[in-house]
Amino acid sequence: MGYHSSSMNPVRGLQEKFRELYGVAARVYRAPGRVNLIGEHTDYNDGFVMPAAIGFYTWVAIAPRRDRRLLMHSENFGERREFDLDDPLPAALGHWSDYVRGVAVTLEKTGHRLDGANLLIQGEVPMGAGLSSSAAIEVAVGQALLDNSKISIDRSSLAQQCQRAENEFVGTRCGIMDQFVSCCGQAGHALMLDCRSLFYRLLPLGGSVQLVICNTLVKHDLASSAYNLRRAECEEAVKSLRRSLREIGALRDVSLEELESCGSELAATIYRRAKHVVSENRRVQVAARALELGDLTGFGQLMQESHRSLREDFEVSCEELDRMVEIAFGVEGVYGARMTGGGFGGCTINLVRSDCVEEFRSKMSLCYKQATGLVPEIYTCEAAQGVGEAF
Repeated sequence: MGYHSSSMNPVRGLQEKFRELYGVAARVYRAPGRVNLIGEHTDYNDGFVMPAAIGFYTWVAIAPRRDRRLLMHSENFGERREFDLDDPLPAALGHWSDYVRGVAVTLEKTGHRLDGANLLIQGEVPMGAGLSSSAAIEVAVGQALLDNSKISIDRSSLAQQCQRAENEFVGTRCGIMDQFVSCCGQAGHALMLDCRSLFYRLLPLGGSVQLVICNTLVKHDLASSAYNLRRAECEEAVKSLRRSLREIGALRDVSLEELESCGSELAATIYRRAKHVVSENRRVQVAARALELGDLTGFGQLMQESHRSLREDFEVSCEELDRMVEIAFGVEGVYGARMTGGGFGGCTINLVRSDCVEEFRSKMSLCYKQATGLVPEIYTCEAAQGVGEAF
């Protein structure tokens, strides 16, 4: 099964469906999903990441109401939910509507009094593929609700409010990366983000390459427990290193040279975890320079080093991810390939010369099926624009 980034603009269809549901005209907003090119497991260590927004969107059609209620209809689930903005004790229900309600509740808590609205939501970000469908719905809904209420906040603040909604209302302990790039991404560019300061740089990807995401279609049981364990191991590394490096606040503050000189203070496993994070932060910074110079070969080598580090030092890869990366490097026109996301399944990200994409898709499908018996989902994307009103 293959996917291409959507070239169809569903605005007119959404507006027609909205008029059927609610009897009035709507404004339409969209926010993209994302893929992380390099910088894995660095976000919760105050480090550097380099995602790109991708051309899979969540679309939100909206029109004002005279009361303070939100009526939400999901095209994907064929369901409608209702929510009172004056509810004194709003609580999560473990339902898709929590992402909408969470953003509304969080914006209200920070002093933004929202107007009621009718909403129609349609998502095309593949769910369960690690491409951040949750951030896309949060950001699209957030921008739509703010504009509907004639409230203006900057993109960075919107990203923080959406992250807070997911952390505190939905209950998922995510970092800022997903919401930030969904807000601030720019077409044709990757975004290098400092997860501590939220300072970011836009980096040109060039028109000669495409982002090809390959879904292994596996998610091993270890995924969530190992993620929490890796976070704890990173915290343990900082605690141990502080005996010698008193000023550090996170692994982001440690250089490779300092880690090597203090490595004997760490248990072997903890040292390897720290080594991945410290070296990955350096790789992201070097990768940014490579993109600025148009050096896609150099960038691809850094992707390869990142995957090796995730496999050997951080130990979050798996047989299926490793096989996909191995297949990718056997195809002409592939600059780089690596696992992307938390690990133990999910997706790889591949930087592929545009004229080689079809051959890549064909060989990946064939070779991965021969190796695993599974037909991978393959998504071909370009770096896309962040949240905005769609016309």
